[in-house]
Amino acid sequence: MKKEQKALLAELKSVYAEVEAQALPRQCEMRTGCCHFRQTGKTPIVTRIEALLAAQGVRASGRKKLTPHPEGACPLLGKDGRCTIYAHRPFGCRTHFCGPAGGPYPRQHVVGLIHRMEALDEQLGWHDGSRPFEAALADALQEW
Repeated sequence: MKKEQKALLAELKSVYAEVEAQALPRQCEMRTGCCHFRQTGKTPIVTRIEALLAAQGVRASGRKKLTPHPEGACPLLGKDGRCTIYAHRPFGCRTHFCGPAGGPYPRQHVVGLIHRMEALDEQLGWHDGSRPFEAALADALQEW
């Protein structure tokens, strides 16, 4: 990993820390309902830098590639039903796009953080915008 990428990943982690610091009341309790993409019809959309951090989490868990979940859920759900990259999970997972947990954070609470993540992508030289999580993560795993 290049020194510049490390610095950008550190900045992304500071964005995530800000989300945690301003956490809105939610009732997630590890429901994982939002992780079942086929059932909800929704999947997180991630920036390139988020996909790179998630790929780092996948690698740290000992995996080299994604294996589709048999029920169409997030491929990072473990056999115990928990996220295997929880500390590396994307912004969308952190801001609870899940309806039963309280729904998404209001845009005014996160728009500045989203702009910061987009700026990090620009610093990476990535100008293609955000993408669905699984595809972006698969590409990031091939790159690393």
